[in-house]
Amino acid sequence: MRFMLRYRIILVWLAVLPLSGCLFRSRKIEQPFNYAELQTATQQELVGYINTQAVAIQSLQATVDIDTSVGGVKKGQVTDYQQIRGYVLARKPAMLRLIGLMPVVRNTAFDMVSDGTEFKLWIPPRGRFLVGRNDDETRNPAQPLENLRPQSLYDALLLRRIDPDNEIAVLENDTEIPAEVKKNTIVRAEYVIDVIARKDQSWRLSRKVIFNRTDLLPHRQLLYDEKGDVATSAIYRGYKKDGHGVSYPWQIEIARPQEEYDITLSVVKLDINQPLPDEKFVLQQPPGIPVVRLDQPQASTGQPPAGGSSR
Repeated sequence: MRFMLRYRIILVWLAVLPLSGCLFRSRKIEQPFNYAELQTATQQELVGYINTQAVAIQSLQATVDIDTSVGGVKKGQVTDYQQIRGYVLARKPAMLRLIGLMPVVRNTAFDMVSDGTEFKLWIPPRGRFLVGRNDDETRNPAQPLENLRPQSLYDALLLRRIDPDNEIAVLENDTEIPAEVKKNTIVRAEYVIDVIARKDQSWRLSRKVIFNRTDLLPHRQLLYDEKGDVATSAIYRGYKKDGHGVSYPWQIEIARPQEEYDITLSVVKLDINQPLPDEKFVLQQPPGIPVVRLDQPQASTGQPPAGGSSR
């Protein structure tokens, strides 16, 4: 008898449940993006784009506006420095030159040259001429400009081809399509090419090239150190094609999270594959200025980076 009573109560509850609006509610889910606009590509096609782009751009020279931010969680604050005009020259396999000009007067704020192994940095406002290796991790917290390493800029400016003898490419479909789109949910549609590189007798994650599925162009690149931490993050915006149909981003944001600095290059003028002779990458030691080796301990001066005041 008691069992039958319980059975009848359950039947009544199940019958009433669909009619009780207070027990449930329906919501309309809007699509986060138009799926028809998303493009598809295979791993082979994306790797082919990276390698084709690596071959298509052998050199570039650009007039740029340079925005710099220094600081973060470690420092407890972020300082933005006044925008300056500059020039970038890059030539494969490893040559780079970056020149920054002082605001208004346009005198040289800094001039840096690298051959891929060693670099030289001339900072006229401080009368310092520095020489170091690209893999030198010597850091001067009081002088963020002296922590700048040309290789990180070069790797962000020019995509490297994927070497089939020493690298493996793996495809991720990082399209986030949540079952329930809530407020402030980040929705993205991306392909990620993970590049695994051989190092001695082991393999490690070297970089990620991230393609936006709306245009199948690289919009981000992450480069990793040997510990697996992000060493450089590059964000690419505003792609334009030159007269030969080669696409290149006209804004590149380069962040170094471990050193806590961020440099954004906004292109004003760009020439791709124009001749850049060796003399364009020569930086002579100024007369009477001693050389400072960055592989030696440096005194902290507490001065802001050359090229502009903070704001």
